[in-house]
Amino acid sequence: MKYLDEYRDPAAARRTLAAIRALVTRPWTVMEVCGGQTHAILKYGLDQLLPSEVTLLHGPGCPVCVTPAAKIDRAIALASRPEVILCSFGDMLRVPGSAIDLLSAKAAGGDVRVVYSPLDALDLARRERGRQVVFFAVGFETTAPGNAMAAYLARRDGVANFSLLVSHVLVPPALEAILSSDGCRVRGFLAAGHVCAVTGAAGYLPVARRYRVPIVITGFEPLDLLMGLHMCLSQLEQGRAEVENQYARVVREEGNPAAQALLHEVFEVVDREWRGIGVIPSSGLGLRRPYEELDAERRFGLEELASPGEPASCQSGLVLQGRLKPSECGAFGKECTPDHPLGATMVSSEGACAAYYLHRPPSPDAR
Repeated sequence: MKYLDEYRDPAAARRTLAAIRALVTRPWTVMEVCGGQTHAILKYGLDQLLPSEVTLLHGPGCPVCVTPAAKIDRAIALASRPEVILCSFGDMLRVPGSAIDLLSAKAAGGDVRVVYSPLDALDLARRERGRQVVFFAVGFETTAPGNAMAAYLARRDGVANFSLLVSHVLVPPALEAILSSDGCRVRGFLAAGHVCAVTGAAGYLPVARRYRVPIVITGFEPLDLLMGLHMCLSQLEQGRAEVENQYARVVREEGNPAAQALLHEVFEVVDREWRGIGVIPSSGLGLRRPYEELDAERRFGLEELASPGEPASCQSGLVLQGRLKPSECGAFGKECTPDHPLGATMVSSEGACAAYYLHRPPSPDAR
């Protein structure tokens, strides 16, 4: 608790806020990339404490939210097969596909099981040799090493009834896509500390240099976020565009070399579709050729499965790109609620729409 209390210290927060107010001389727009950071900002009201010149936008750093409806549909198709056990983290079960979600598929008789690690799914495959076990491998660079380890062990040990439905995405290409889009207002980024604990800072350097934007690797406690903002705004006011590390107590400059080596062994960089955004080149991970027999889409012939995608009324893509705040969406709190979500950003525990609904709920008259 002492460790956490240090980064929730009100006096330190007040000092950092005062330093930010003294620093800012003009309008700046900063995007926090991670959905966990978005929830912390709204929970503690940090955005409301900042000078009016500072605008915070919320980025595409929710792995559940950016998993396309087509990939959910393929998971549902797998779960409907009697020979398949579909394993997933619990946060994927209520994410809508084009028609239903995995929880509905489970209610209809599909064998969908919540696990806490891909290694749990691999252990299940070892026990259930007469069934095909598929793990839904979703996430950014943070969760990819665990999934890479499961694939490595399955291939090494000859677990032939185990496979992965892969939907991994990478952060730096998403930042480039945002910065190169028309009308981009973002002038600096707060990068997610847990991602950089794996990757290190090097992958962000080309983005900072090419687009002349500061990127600050930041933690998740209130003081982490305020300190990260102070570092980012200092760079903007001074005309600098560097990658800095506020989260040095966790993130090393080189990241985690062992995890990086495992990722390189199992995965290769591929183009990837992002929900509500579209295909971003070189923004995902796919299984390398020695591991392609573990690719569930290939194993079950799902590559060409048609999917109509998410409802046209859902504007989550604009939310994920920082072009629209959830409260500015006409469906927010009306047609779209946590009980009846139009898109993943309302149902995910890291989604921006869910954060607004929880911490800045619409008034009863607006619903």
